[in-house]
Amino acid sequence: MAKADKAPARAAVDPHDEPSAEWGWHGSFPKGTRIAGWFTAAAMFFMLIGNHHGRTEDVWLIGIGAGLILLLVIDQIRRRTSWRR
Repeated sequence: MAKADKAPARAAVDPHDEPSAEWGWHGSFPKGTRIAGWFTAAAMFFMLIGNHHGRTEDVWLIGIGAGLILLLVIDQIRRRTSWRR
């Protein structure tokens, strides 16, 4: 009977510390983050087109673009298999 008398506890988040707590949003943009990741990886490869005198820039652009693609693929695999564990 004591449990039924208690009101559900609300999160003790101060709206002054986190203004979004006032209207109840504490999420992220998982789909938007993935889209931005793919866009950024593509932009890295499009930056290869240009008037580069040395190849150091190309190495960095390819490395960062490939790293982003690797992270996005790993994220895709983990999201697909997370419910099976």
